[in-house]
Amino acid sequence: MRRNSAKVTVAGEPQVWLGANFWSRTGGPLMWRDYSPEVVREELRVLHDHGLRQTRSFFYWPDFMPAPDTVDETKVEHFRDFLDAHTEIGMSSIPTFIVGHMSGDNWDPAWRNGRDLYADVWLVSQQAWFVRRMTEHFADHPAVAGWLMSNEMPIYGRLRHEPEAPVEHVNAWARLMVQAVRAGGGSQPVSLGDGAWGIEVTGVDNGFSVRDTGAMVDFVGPHVYRIDNDLIRQHLKSAFICELSAVAGKPVVLEEFGLSSDQVSPDNAGHYYRQQLHNSLLAGSTGWIAWNNTDYDQQIAQGPYSHHPFEMHFGITDHTGRPKPPLHELAAFSEVLRQVDFANCRRTDARAALVVTEYLERGYPLTQDDDRPLIFNTLQQGYVAAREADLPVGFTRERDGIDEDVDLYLLPCVKQIQGPTWQELRGRVERGAVLYLSYTAGEVGHHRQPWIPYFDETFGVRKQITYGVVDEVTGSEVEFTFSGDFGAIAAGEVLRFRVAGNEHSRAFLPVVPDGATVVATDAQGNPALLRHAAGDGEAVLCTYPIELFAANTSRVNPDDSHRIYAALAEISGVPREITVDDPKVFADTLVHADGRRFAWLVSQHDREVEVTPTTRARLATLENEPAEAVTLHPYGVQILQLKH
Repeated sequence: MRRNSAKVTVAGEPQVWLGANFWSRTGGPLMWRDYSPEVVREELRVLHDHGLRQTRSFFYWPDFMPAPDTVDETKVEHFRDFLDAHTEIGMSSIPTFIVGHMSGDNWDPAWRNGRDLYADVWLVSQQAWFVRRMTEHFADHPAVAGWLMSNEMPIYGRLRHEPEAPVEHVNAWARLMVQAVRAGGGSQPVSLGDGAWGIEVTGVDNGFSVRDTGAMVDFVGPHVYRIDNDLIRQHLKSAFICELSAVAGKPVVLEEFGLSSDQVSPDNAGHYYRQQLHNSLLAGSTGWIAWNNTDYDQQIAQGPYSHHPFEMHFGITDHTGRPKPPLHELAAFSEVLRQVDFANCRRTDARAALVVTEYLERGYPLTQDDDRPLIFNTLQQGYVAAREADLPVGFTRERDGIDEDVDLYLLPCVKQIQGPTWQELRGRVERGAVLYLSYTAGEVGHHRQPWIPYFDETFGVRKQITYGVVDEVTGSEVEFTFSGDFGAIAAGEVLRFRVAGNEHSRAFLPVVPDGATVVATDAQGNPALLRHAAGDGEAVLCTYPIELFAANTSRVNPDDSHRIYAALAEISGVPREITVDDPKVFADTLVHADGRRFAWLVSQHDREVEVTPTTRARLATLENEPAEAVTLHPYGVQILQLKH
């Protein structure tokens, strides 16, 4: 299956944006009130000198639209000079229109008077007027690379204690805003600036459907600030969100990501940036805009920094303009993009897929929203295991129809799936695919235990569960002892999994084989992993929710689930072009339009390591020097050529 790696295009040419969200250190969001052309140019030169070519810029709404049907022309001229500075230095910018939320605070124009941003006809028309007017001012400026409708509109449009906006209202608002750009003469790529926080990505309905609005825009822009209690999951966080954000089939631009140096050491800030950049590239992101260009120490008494002081220090430069470790990482990343000619590269195809059930993004009668966190978390942990196994995976969404160009379907702790989809998967097994499912009873008390029909027939077992009562896993660890070879897992080997979960999910599935072969047993002799041949393929059942256990455990990765995922790749015949016999070093590949192939090695070690990748190709550095053993610095990245 083709993994998403679409790029923003202008006049048919692929664009790769690498830059920073921009407020000048002279005023942060209030920079336009005391605009300094000299400081702005100094700040832009520092970014340009480190390989960045884009900024995302902001029309702070209370300042630019002080009254209905009114634009502050002085601030418009300040913004024109700001764009002129980009042209002088060799950069471009992506202006953002409705900026009423920023860094922990919301600001309204004084004339809003509590009107609904989505449903009040007059206020929507005022927003559309403003978008069109600003577009007319700048559509022909050579420094404008694209447009964004808002900054995190889900937060501005509805506060946390307010009900979410109806999807139909948000869709209508988005459509009108995009039309206003086009009516104003803006032909550049457009998106919403909403953060891609819709239900299809997060499992939480905030009124913004990435699937629906994705049909209206030219790219999708995730904003990723999620935190985790496991370092490897944290390093793969943006990557996983980018994979899910491809639901609309549009280019994915990592529009906001970053961290405050008040909350991390300088070295770990650099490691974090390096990991987010390279891992998201391997997950389909084709643009990156860091949050943000500078620190704001001078604004400590000004909101939002007065009440969110850590927000002062998200800069990739400090308040004097001196580069911080994240900017050095962006500079190194810029050089990698140049060396591989990333604009003409794409991800290699995948023969394995993680199945995204429709229940993540759609409710049905008498289904519960509180089932969705389980889907998100176990899917994420399955993604982590696949990356640790160097298994290239795509995401196939049930709502779009299961991709048939797949040899291995992975369903980590899937409790709910549509009946017709399950029948289709069973048919794929008959035609030669491998289907893997790990059992879960779910995390909630209603309708716990699987909703999957023909379960016994699919896996060649007879379930021994009692209605409504889970079979509790006792102890802090589960052991799988293998009675036969399973891929590279040899008979007699033991895999161990730390146990976690609540009173519903801390459970296993007792079964009796009925046609299936037991591959591994637990410490009590119960079947833990079984294989069942059907037609030309087979179904593999794990009777323990190993991905759920890991998803609920801190500092757990890599756990032994990557061994099972690697074995599944072997028994299904899924090719892995390059592997490293170390789950803390990820390997994946890109292919250039001219046929060149590149391998990425991404280390999760906190120390220097040397690894020898396994591949049928000859390995060479980007400078064409032979490479066999590869040295990786702490949390380091190496890019190699694969020569066949």
